[in-house]
Amino acid sequence: MKVGFVGTGWFTKTHANILGELNGVDVTAFCGTSLEKAEKEARNWSNATGYTNVEEMLDKQKLDAVYICVPPYAHGAIEHALIERNIPFFVEKPLAMNEEPDEIARKIAETGLITSVGYHWRYKDLTNRALSLLNESKVGMALGYWMGNMPMVPWWRDVHKSGGQFVEQTTHIVDLLRYLCGDINEVYAAFNNQIMQGKVERTTVSDVGSVTMKLENGIIATISNTCILQNSSKVGLDIYSDKGVIELSNDLLRVVKGNRVEEYKEETNPYLEEKRIFLQAVQTGDSSNILSTYQDALKTHRVTVAANQSAIEGQPIYLG
Repeated sequence: MKVGFVGTGWFTKTHANILGELNGVDVTAFCGTSLEKAEKEARNWSNATGYTNVEEMLDKQKLDAVYICVPPYAHGAIEHALIERNIPFFVEKPLAMNEEPDEIARKIAETGLITSVGYHWRYKDLTNRALSLLNESKVGMALGYWMGNMPMVPWWRDVHKSGGQFVEQTTHIVDLLRYLCGDINEVYAAFNNQIMQGKVERTTVSDVGSVTMKLENGIIATISNTCILQNSSKVGLDIYSDKGVIELSNDLLRVVKGNRVEEYKEETNPYLEEKRIFLQAVQTGDSSNILSTYQDALKTHRVTVAANQSAIEGQPIYLG
């Protein structure tokens, strides 16, 4: 199976290194913003070539699948080029920073193209354990967090290129909430820039914010984020039910029932699992095991975009 990459950043390196460990997978192409960057990545692979144009890469190589790992503002033309050539793709979150994904999703539905989105929390064994526990309880509310530092790349701190922290990072927690608790139909957000605008030049993203959501099933959730800290503090989702509290973080699940606390450690590599399932779907044509298709990820994207809109307008946004 021949796989190509669009993007040359950290996520490309992470995904490519894992693919290199899988039998029957050959990474053969990298497309970057410069030939230097693309060729630098290609040199790590015996059969890979670097490109600066997606169409050229797709015309010169017969690829079975493509991984898209680019900043939010760079999405659109890449996905359309792959859809036109009927090439399955895996795309890292977020899908974009605007409404472009709506048209992409429509074309995917028309063609039946196999897609997967990098919401890797869905592939954690801890998440699956939490989902099983929630089947036995009645959830009332949830509190989510992404409390950390600011990534020091210029595009991230530019709200017109990243969409802001809630769109670019905290989307993982929004998607986790949807996966475990249900879909969201109302969003009310309050964002502000308290500190980082005065510390880091050309910062236009908000550095503190909270978003309260109403779910279709009546659950109330609030997800807060900040990028003012020196390092990561708390990232995860706490769910409150009639059976107790489920606290899910990156590598630990705590189940609190009265005075009894049970803890579970993450035992799998969700990045590996999401790749295995995506590539198996490409090979077989059966995408039923993919936990985050483009169409489903679009629902998460709409929530994060609505949060930005709500913060600007100062009004709740109804998703319908």
